[in-house]
Amino acid sequence: MAISYKYWDDCVDPQDMEALWNTPEVSAEWLDAGETRKKKVHLSRDPDGQPYLTQTEMKAVVDIVLRRHFGSEIDPAMICALAELESDRQPLATRYNKKIKETTVGIMQLLPKTAEWLVRDLHYQSYQVEENPDILFRPFVNVYFGAAYLKWLSNFEEKERSEEFVVRSYKGGTKKAIHKSTLPYWQRYLMVKDSLPFRKLLLNEASASGAAAAPPVTSASPVTSPDLAPNSQKAGVVYTYWDSRASPEHMEDMWNHPEVLKEWSKCGEKRGKVRFSHDEKKRPYLSRVELKAVAEIILFRHFSTYKVQPTILCALAEVVSMRFVNGVGPRAGIMGLDYSTVLWLYTELGFRAFKVDSVDDLTKPFLSMYFGAAYFLWLSQYEGRERAPQFIVQAYIVGPKNVNFQEKGPMWLKFEEALSNYGETKKDQGSCFIM
Repeated sequence: MAISYKYWDDCVDPQDMEALWNTPEVSAEWLDAGETRKKKVHLSRDPDGQPYLTQTEMKAVVDIVLRRHFGSEIDPAMICALAELESDRQPLATRYNKKIKETTVGIMQLLPKTAEWLVRDLHYQSYQVEENPDILFRPFVNVYFGAAYLKWLSNFEEKERSEEFVVRSYKGGTKKAIHKSTLPYWQRYLMVKDSLPFRKLLLNEASASGAAAAPPVTSASPVTSPDLAPNSQKAGVVYTYWDSRASPEHMEDMWNHPEVLKEWSKCGEKRGKVRFSHDEKKRPYLSRVELKAVAEIILFRHFSTYKVQPTILCALAEVVSMRFVNGVGPRAGIMGLDYSTVLWLYTELGFRAFKVDSVDDLTKPFLSMYFGAAYFLWLSQYEGRERAPQFIVQAYIVGPKNVNFQEKGPMWLKFEEALSNYGETKKDQGSCFIM
């Protein structure tokens, strides 16, 4: 039986409906159309009877999905413009591709196998599509996987990609990102993006104030600010924010930390919108003050009985991630853990203070530090016996089965050097200063 939606309530979960009603622009639009909270909300329909999202509804869905799963890493205008081009915002749209003999579906015109790949290999597991492929026709689900695919494209082959590369790849695949066949699509995209109502509003407001419009926030064009404090001012930059990667409670802990308060206040940061520092390659990272505070907060809240020194975790973060928020290479987050290890710690060992829904969660500093500390503790008692500091550190970096028991291995020396950045004196090799 063909999928058919008459009401919004047919294709979203109750919490999604509540989120839409709580969006002022959507509730105003719905109330003006005669909709009420006590009844189902009608989907708009085009002259052919096909349901579609209004531009106000589309923007709200995108904002909610990004806020829940991606923070400020993806430009909402990019997704909205692609939805216009791909489906005219029609959730039930389908298009058969004769060349690959497959059908794309939904608002973002995704291949079901692409969504399955995102779930299986990249661990975007907020929705399961393999058992129920029709779920891709739901607006929130389709936008979620569309955003996940855009994020993957923005860092294709571990290189930060331009907005043009991402958009043209979305149309024709990465091999066609610079091919002439995708150039018209890119040009149409730019026109559609600039015509979006909320983009026009931003441009008009900026023009009225005599200021330049704020640049879009995209994962393909993050902020550039070489080795400066989080709030360093620079024309035309876009910042990644602490508040998108930490809970309100943890942000309050950070503000209550004397050294962090001093650093953030000196940099002019404001509650609700604290910027990460960024290096010359536009990668967000934690200052050493911030990193140590995160370690202290996590250890105090969750591991106070184990007496792990926060500086040890900080030194590990220096070695495995160089304090980069997103990690380095295949190592995700500041503590450089892969998703399978975190999932094992969560499901098998019972470390469940943080819920892990997707690999993106690993880029949240507090979550990464929590599971890094948990893994560290597990290694300290590997195979049921207490382990020496050198074993724990090397096992954390290369895995417990790959530890080299040389007297002074290069990894241990690198760790000691990192430890010195936090005021720790190098200890005698036989002393156990970690536990």
